[in-house]
Amino acid sequence: MVLSLYPSSLLLRVHRHSVSVRIVDPKMAQEDGSPVTSSAMYFPGLGSPYPWLSPGLGSPYPWLRELKSEERGLCLIQLLQGCAHHVASGSIDQANVWLEQISQLASACGDTMQRIAAYFTEALADRMLKGLPGLYKALNSTKLSSIAEEIHIKRLFFELCPFLKLSYVISNQAIVEAMEGEKMVHIIDLHSFEPAQWINLIQTLNARPEGPPHLRITGIHEQKEVLDQMAARLIEEAEKYDIPFQFNPIVSKLENLDVESLRVKTGEALAVCSVLQLHSLLATDDDMNRRKSPLATKNLQKVMHINQLTLGEWLEKDPISAYSLSPDSSLSPLSLGASPKMGSFLTALWGLSPKLMVITEQESNHNGHTLMDRIMEALHYYAALFDCLESTVSRASMERQKVEKMLFGEEIKNIISCEGTDRKERHEKLEKWILRLELSGFGRVQLSYHGRMQAKKMLQDCGYDGYEIKEDNGCLVICWHDRPLFSVSAWRFRRYE
Repeated sequence: MVLSLYPSSLLLRVHRHSVSVRIVDPKMAQEDGSPVTSSAMYFPGLGSPYPWLSPGLGSPYPWLRELKSEERGLCLIQLLQGCAHHVASGSIDQANVWLEQISQLASACGDTMQRIAAYFTEALADRMLKGLPGLYKALNSTKLSSIAEEIHIKRLFFELCPFLKLSYVISNQAIVEAMEGEKMVHIIDLHSFEPAQWINLIQTLNARPEGPPHLRITGIHEQKEVLDQMAARLIEEAEKYDIPFQFNPIVSKLENLDVESLRVKTGEALAVCSVLQLHSLLATDDDMNRRKSPLATKNLQKVMHINQLTLGEWLEKDPISAYSLSPDSSLSPLSLGASPKMGSFLTALWGLSPKLMVITEQESNHNGHTLMDRIMEALHYYAALFDCLESTVSRASMERQKVEKMLFGEEIKNIISCEGTDRKERHEKLEKWILRLELSGFGRVQLSYHGRMQAKKMLQDCGYDGYEIKEDNGCLVICWHDRPLFSVSAWRFRRYE
């Protein structure tokens, strides 16, 4: 059997099929002289699966390091699964043994599966260390956090992968279509750090047959310096085309944002843009997510008035579990309503009467109820992201290593190691965002065929192979081969009785 070189394919084989990997130990032979082999990571005659996992002995099988890439990848996947079970169950001594074995195969500079294993083991180890708070704090007391470095890494991600570019192209096309004929356009950018999206929009609006509108962008970021740089760059671009333009900076974290400070003026057509931001608000609700909130009933009553068919279809699909799922389950209306911070934030945005709101989010469920759910979902998701970089960027690239370590690696660590309000990377799938936004009173806007074609053209023009843009309930999903990775959805203000 020929195995794919991509770890995401290996994961699918491990997950969906019984994959047999035969590994030969040259130091061992049966009585007839034939070599002893393993099947599905089990070594007959050695007593149990993973026989090299003996505390204090290290690896008595150095030949494991000489495995071919496909065999090593499968081995690492199964080792990670086993280690994760020990960490989740609190078996720290056993988990430590498994981590020692994984470390002999994993490498942040190796092939794709070795890199993934390196960052997952770091996340698992970080979670274990938190059980010793004194040691954990001592080891992390001198770490420096730099907003400038974070922005640099995000811009590297923008340059190396097409996902943000695609999000900007799709979002801008939706904004242009929604604002056709409008003379005053106001855009609220919920995380304003990258001018490329709005530079493209300014150029597009300048080409309108009726001429460009008066454009105002409200940018939100926790660092004033970032907003100052955004303002200078966008004002320069607007002056180049003689477009009336204003940049309104708001220094704030998203969870602390006072929506009233957004100052939407009468006569402005409003668009709201959120790129990979809304999921972080779910962390604020962690302490309350297991208690039913009055907001749940209020939102359910609202949606019964404005969207009976949608909710009715959903309840018909699963009438029992709709109200019995745990708060962390993927599609519980009560859990959605019991998220007061997210609910109040979306309600406040709804109160601004936006003509359009475009949301980009990770298409994965990293907000699962159990640690093992999050680990396994993250393993599949980030395997595909690492695949993307492997397909286009040299393994020796420092830019690639920075993105993997300081973006992907930190997200993986947050998903696995953190709990409570510290766990910000609570990615959820499109189906849950659809229900949550409908419960908050928003109506779905179908993204146009033209926007999809523009995204596909960008992929072709830039030579990005292996990516697909798929339509899903009027939304667009950005895929690596068949694996959905990011979703883009559009919404509008809708009145309800």
